[in-house]
Amino acid sequence: MSGRPEILFPLFAGVETLPGVGPKLAQAFEGLGVSRPRDLIFTLPHSGIDRRRRDTIRGAELPGVVTVEVEVGPHRAPQRRGGPYRVTVEDSETSFQLVFFHARDEYLRRLLPEGARRVVSGRVELFDGIAQMVHPDHMLPVEETGEIPDFEPVYPLTHGISQRVMAKAVAGALTRVTALEEWIDPGQKAKAGWPDWNDAVIDAHGPQDRGGLAPSHPARERLAYDEFLAHQLTLALARAKRRAAKGRESLGDGHLRDKVLGALPYRPTNAQTRAVTDIAGDMARPERMNRLLQGDVGAGKTLVAMLALLIAVEAGGQGVMMAPTEILARQHLAGLAPLAEAAGVRIEILTGRDKGAARGEKLRALAAGEIGILVGTHAVFQADVQFADLRLAVVDEQHRFGVRQRLELGRKGVLADVLVMTATPIPRSLALAQYGDMDVSILDEKPPGRKPIKTALVNMARMEEVVAHLRRAIAEGRQAYWVCPLVEESEAVDLSSADERFKALRAVLGEGHVGLVHGQMPPEEKDAAMAAFQAGETAVLVATTVIEVGVDVPNASIMVIERAEYFGLAQLHQLRGRVGRGEAESTCLLLYQAPLSETGEKRLTTMRETEDGFRIAEVDLEMRGAGDVIGTAQSGLPRFRVADLEHQAGLMAVAQSDARKLLHDDPDLTGERGRAARVLLWLMEQDQAIGLIKVG
Repeated sequence: MSGRPEILFPLFAGVETLPGVGPKLAQAFEGLGVSRPRDLIFTLPHSGIDRRRRDTIRGAELPGVVTVEVEVGPHRAPQRRGGPYRVTVEDSETSFQLVFFHARDEYLRRLLPEGARRVVSGRVELFDGIAQMVHPDHMLPVEETGEIPDFEPVYPLTHGISQRVMAKAVAGALTRVTALEEWIDPGQKAKAGWPDWNDAVIDAHGPQDRGGLAPSHPARERLAYDEFLAHQLTLALARAKRRAAKGRESLGDGHLRDKVLGALPYRPTNAQTRAVTDIAGDMARPERMNRLLQGDVGAGKTLVAMLALLIAVEAGGQGVMMAPTEILARQHLAGLAPLAEAAGVRIEILTGRDKGAARGEKLRALAAGEIGILVGTHAVFQADVQFADLRLAVVDEQHRFGVRQRLELGRKGVLADVLVMTATPIPRSLALAQYGDMDVSILDEKPPGRKPIKTALVNMARMEEVVAHLRRAIAEGRQAYWVCPLVEESEAVDLSSADERFKALRAVLGEGHVGLVHGQMPPEEKDAAMAAFQAGETAVLVATTVIEVGVDVPNASIMVIERAEYFGLAQLHQLRGRVGRGEAESTCLLLYQAPLSETGEKRLTTMRETEDGFRIAEVDLEMRGAGDVIGTAQSGLPRFRVADLEHQAGLMAVAQSDARKLLHDDPDLTGERGRAARVLLWLMEQDQAIGLIKVG
């Protein structure tokens, strides 16, 4: 795809090519993320001011903005230095004052000569019963009032940029907007009643009333859809490229899976069975599988992963399961080993710890095809690791394995099918934005035998009761997590640090009973503390949130989260999921400091009312917004300038099916609509996508 199309050049010039923008303003515009006219076009007004003309300020809603024709009366200069300069004016029914500070006398007398008629517009307030308009926004001779719009758009600003400068720059940018060929499906466009691109831009910047600012306004909705479509085209191109990449057909006959299912004490849930069917279908095809397995805490992802790995082995190949850390890799091994044993398949683990002869022996067995399933960290991708026939890679992506890393995995030259597992329930709109290049299977049922977790909200003032409860539970042989929000006492925030809490609990519960893990510890100390807790040597583990990443201790049945109001919903849900994995009844105590803010209260009561991770994720999205929920910085989630993921989730789904259909009908984007879509990708700066299109 040769460089940017010429029709877009004017939009991609420097912002200093716009009227009234010099080097200094250009620098100030950087604060809004604006460096070219294109960026201004996608910076839409966020509110507006009604400047329709009135006959009089009488009866207007004050304080408020009023636009009215007046006759200029006497001027009164300030009595003292720095005092106000006042001009009395009269409309058709009453008089009021225009007030100026630091004003130049002769300038105002020239602008507002006594006896002249002017149209003034600005905010009017009552001071001691007298109506005043301080520093009017507009003061114009009657014949020039066409310049005052009935509804004036208000733009987001930054240091050094005023509304006036912004409006002038936007007006300049809009003169560069030309008609572009249509990239939206004509049926979709007609059904939604959307304008053409250039009309939509002009309309969105010239709202006629408040309705013109709403995300549902046709012009705004269309521009939001354009962003979604460009994003989904990028994902669809990545998906198409990967699908075109040669894969292998892996057909299993089911004999190993039957052994595992026969050994299970319960039947898999319908969701698990559906997921395995999806995966088996993908693996049997010649294209590479790229599927996301999304399951809530405790939804039984391990079993699904194992059955998938066994399909690879049944087909005469091997499977690998990758985890982000050594401790999680060992945990996967512990979960998978009994299942592998039931199937009679050799399973091994390979991490950075394996050295020398032991490592050499594993590598030999792997290359010879004696090891059917390998569990490991990223160490499995080192150059000397050779598989006899790798067919499936399962990636446990506790660390958001973004689109880029997924492409990376493909570049390893591994022809293997890929299954990504995530324990983070994500609302559908976000799943489409983040994983739109993948096919998704969702585990939304809990396997039998998982007991519900009792969740209670407890005021920090009742700390002694909580500790007493803990002491009794430990005497009965139970184990507990105690999660603290920060490591260091900071004066500014009154939070009990993990260290303090650790010492206090140790004093009450006895020296050897309490362990501590936090982010500042060296990894081996952290591992040792975790291992001691896993082995039941310590009864209480005091921790900062490092434990949310998947460590499994079935005997732990109490989770105390201190200052729970400081945690996000997703985090609270993940933390609570650490308990409830064994036989005992489990409880989660959310300790909060009263009084709770409204949002704090909503988060904690949501936790008390539901254990459904998907419901919790929806509430989280409503409360915080998309970027925060996924942690935009590390997620590779796009930043949209116009579109709003929370409120326009439906559009994202339409964009996904539209993008996939367009590429299905026109894989190289060379048809009429395909060429228009290329212009869209350039306009939206989807460089990644542009690199994926065959040049032409």
